[in-house]
Amino acid sequence: MVETITLQEALGFSAVALLLGLITARFRPELRRAQLVTMFIIVLGLGALALLSRFQFIPTHLAIAVIPREICLLIVALGNFRIYITFLVNVLLARRAVPRILGEVAIAVSLAVFALVRLDAVGVNLTSIIATTTVAGAAIAFAMQSTLGNLMGGISLQLDNTYRIGDWIEVDRLTGEVVSIRWRYTALATVTNVTIVIPNAELMKSKVTLLGRRGDERVPWRRRIEFGIGYEWTPGQVLAVASAALERVEIPLVAAKPMAHCVCAGFDSSAIKYVVYYWLTDLKAYLETDSRVRVHVYAALGRAGMEIPISRSDLYLHSARTMAATMGVSEQRSRVALLRSLELFAPLTDDETHALATQLTPTPFAPSDIATKQGEPSDSLYILARGEVAIFRDGEHPKQGRKLLAKLAAPAFFGEMGLLTGQARTATIIAESEALCYRLDKRGFEAIIQARPELAEAMSRTVAARQAANDATLASLSAEARAQATGTRAGELVRKIRQFFGLD
Repeated sequence: MVETITLQEALGFSAVALLLGLITARFRPELRRAQLVTMFIIVLGLGALALLSRFQFIPTHLAIAVIPREICLLIVALGNFRIYITFLVNVLLARRAVPRILGEVAIAVSLAVFALVRLDAVGVNLTSIIATTTVAGAAIAFAMQSTLGNLMGGISLQLDNTYRIGDWIEVDRLTGEVVSIRWRYTALATVTNVTIVIPNAELMKSKVTLLGRRGDERVPWRRRIEFGIGYEWTPGQVLAVASAALERVEIPLVAAKPMAHCVCAGFDSSAIKYVVYYWLTDLKAYLETDSRVRVHVYAALGRAGMEIPISRSDLYLHSARTMAATMGVSEQRSRVALLRSLELFAPLTDDETHALATQLTPTPFAPSDIATKQGEPSDSLYILARGEVAIFRDGEHPKQGRKLLAKLAAPAFFGEMGLLTGQARTATIIAESEALCYRLDKRGFEAIIQARPELAEAMSRTVAARQAANDATLASLSAEARAQATGTRAGELVRKIRQFFGLD
């Protein structure tokens, strides 16, 4: 009778467990495999119980008959407890984010209580077992201090919610995403696809830095980029260049607020040290985003003529600035060829072209860098030697955004009205790729045009023709009317150029 009642009870509890297992597998696909395996174990245990009940050729009061039955019951109970508690934690209490380890502890406690109940049911003296277990447990605990420390550490870490699955933490200079918190260890996945297993006892003793989260709120991670600039430039100049570059560009995964900024961090024997701080929105991409920020800062420093100093332990025959001032023959030839390829400079003589080539200042741009901003005052022109830029017109209202007007590929020039007349920028020009430009400002061109004022008329015709080609209103006119309008515009440009350079 005892066996029959036990089998009937096991069948009843297991039927409910199988139903809950199917529900859990339906709503939590990531647990489906584990649920199916547990359900299969329950069915096997029930089958074994049924066979033992059906073919009883051994007296039930003998231990050899009791032990197999109790083992089967224990297996069925384990499966039932796993499904019940998994359903409770992962379905009913899913929104509360119950720590996984609590469910595992609940399963272990439930199984231990069930085992004690079954031992008592078959007539085992529990008092002697508890006494023996206490002594043995003390000995085992002493021998397994490290393992128990990891176990208690895992329980503590999950119960106080120090960090969660998906959080990024830093431990002893190791940075990674928490992918698993187990009884014995915590696993971190790094950006190099390496999984680091750290014992929980070590984590309890170490300083753990939680990145990108403050309480339940996700926050950007502040990153730092270090660089050094020589003493030829004051900190104020460097900070202005770096800060302006960070404000003018939109770098993917860099938070708009707080805004990236640059600070002076210290001084050493060969350079002033600076640090760029920015806030990262996607912690997985910190290496790539660090690289993008470095590229933009380096390009901005290059445009301003600021050089990152070379280690002073090396010996050079010339200083870095002298080497930059002494342009190589090949560089001079390439600049002259670039100037001759542009219609704007066609009126120049060979001597004027060579002289102008020495006045060009290299100004590299990284992708998304803003070369000119609509409305900014200007007195310079840019010559595009390599790469591509896009020309945008800002809307009258901030909400209208920017409208793409055209794209320029090297060789080309832009900003000519700033150089020739001092007119404020009429468009925003953004680098589409790595772009090398040469900047020609009023001071570099002034000597040439003052020596030959007739250049104003020749260059004004080129600029007026270019404007006419881009003017939709003039495009609708006849060829004769368009030529007349272009001539009128060229005359106005000549007057402005002569006034700007003081040629009158």
